[in-house]
Amino acid sequence: MHRTDIHTALTDLLFNPALTVEQATERHFTPDFRQRTDGEWADRAGFVDHIEHLRTVVAAGSVQVHDELCDGATYADRHTVEVTKQDGDTVRMEVYVFAEMAPDGRFNRIEETTLMLQGTAADRGLGSAR
Repeated sequence: MHRTDIHTALTDLLFNPALTVEQATERHFTPDFRQRTDGEWADRAGFVDHIEHLRTVVAAGSVQVHDELCDGATYADRHTVEVTKQDGDTVRMEVYVFAEMAPDGRFNRIEETTLMLQGTAADRGLGSAR
C-alpha cells in the first residue's frame, strides 16, 4: 500500500502536466472523496471541477509542508501553497488540513481552512474556486 500525502497530491494535481486531472485524482483520492474548504463542501466531481479551473489559472507553483502528522487513518498537516498565476501575479496561502485516509492509502475526506498570505482580495476564494 502506498500512502499519499498533501505535497505529493497537490504537486500531481496542480503542477504535473504529464498527468490529467482525472489521473491525479484517481491516484490520490477515493471515488467517494469529499472536501470541505473554508466551510464549503464539495464531492469528488466538484473537487475535480475546482482543480480543472485552477489548472487554467495557475502557471507554476510549489507546496511547502511545515507540519505533518499521521496516526492510522488520521492525517493532518500545515502547508503553504505558492502559485504564479497566468497573469504573473503571485498568491500564497497557508492551509491547515485534517483528513481521513482510506485503507488503500488515498484521501477519503479532507477538511481544510485557508489563510491568505499574499494576493489580492479576488484571490481569497482560490482555495474553492470553480
